[in-house]
Amino acid sequence: MNILFLNTSDYLGGAAIAARRLSNALNKEHVKVVTIVRDKKGTNFDIIATHQSPILAYNFLSERIKIWVSNLFTKKNLFAVSIANRGSSIVNQPEFKNADIIHLHWINQGFLSLKEIGKIIESGKPIVWTMHDMWPITGICHHARSCIKYTEQCENCPFLVRNKSKDLSFQVFEKKKEIYSKGKINFVGCSNWLTQKAKNSNLTIEQNIINIPNPIDTEKFQPINTEKCRKHFGLPIGHKLILFGAAKTTNERKGIQYFINACLELIQTTTTPVSVVLYGKDSEQLREALPLPTYPLGYISDESELIMLYNAVDTFVLPSLEENLPNSIMEAMSCGTPCVGFDIGGIPELIDHLHNGYIAQYKSSTDLAQGIRWVIENNIDQGLSQQARRKVINTFSENLIAQKYISLYNQIIDK
Repeated sequence: MNILFLNTSDYLGGAAIAARRLSNALNKEHVKVVTIVRDKKGTNFDIIATHQSPILAYNFLSERIKIWVSNLFTKKNLFAVSIANRGSSIVNQPEFKNADIIHLHWINQGFLSLKEIGKIIESGKPIVWTMHDMWPITGICHHARSCIKYTEQCENCPFLVRNKSKDLSFQVFEKKKEIYSKGKINFVGCSNWLTQKAKNSNLTIEQNIINIPNPIDTEKFQPINTEKCRKHFGLPIGHKLILFGAAKTTNERKGIQYFINACLELIQTTTTPVSVVLYGKDSEQLREALPLPTYPLGYISDESELIMLYNAVDTFVLPSLEENLPNSIMEAMSCGTPCVGFDIGGIPELIDHLHNGYIAQYKSSTDLAQGIRWVIENNIDQGLSQQARRKVINTFSENLIAQKYISLYNQIIDK
């Protein structure tokens, strides 16, 4: 069985990480996976880049400029939406012709156009599309937030400045509807939350929709000596350490202001020595904003460093305002680090409230602070840590997820 993965990048972004991990999991089960990407950073020979940089830049800029112009020359929400008007040619590549199944992941920002997706469908090859956000089931947005127009017809988009019925979201929604009608697509939600959103979308209501979460290598992400890890990063031994991190820590979507406010409340309600550890771009900028002793570590991409960091802290906090199934929470829990997050997206599917972590009320800094305090006070005997790791092993381990995809692949090939 030959599987062709399509994803914008091989390394950058959560979808790239999830796709790479799934590819590794399938390879261990002797399923051949080749991946075509727009941006290649690694050296894996089974990952192939599409075109040279001038064409990539043209595709990317063409899409952004059209969005910018359509949105009355404002940069607001410029990357919250995609229209897939330009992209690479895939169907004529030998890897496409040799594939038994075409497996799409995150294909935005100039990698695949809607026109090319239409050609993929018309080829007649079985298609799986793992949804890493809501874009496949909406007109143009990656996260619809409170908007439910995608359940009927996208128009008057809240991400666009002008309110009109046949706006850019309407036009792209109609294009997607036409393209999806050309064949059967097997949409996979990485979370039950997103799976249900897809079942409610007017774009995908007639398609096959199932839920399979992302996998993780639990042999790699596992508990190791905390004191050794703290010494490695120069972190205090006697403090309770709270970890907050994202690719860009100042990104409002990751809930940084709620985290800052929670820390303000925390210092008023606990006598336990507590410090904050930050990782990600711009983490140094947040040192002055946080009321607790803070250790910014900058951007960390090396997995071995991330594993040591998760093991160095007492809890990982991710108060995201929009999420599907965050890799970071899964990684932390696999290392035995209990987590705290808001009741949003797929986060409650990872964290079992008051069992292996804490689910805080959405956008409540007070409850977020309560969750951090609860985890710190209730993990003295490492019971939360053990339950966190057990949850990941029993639900997200490589073999379990690979077998679910293999079963799906076999079903759609036999049809």
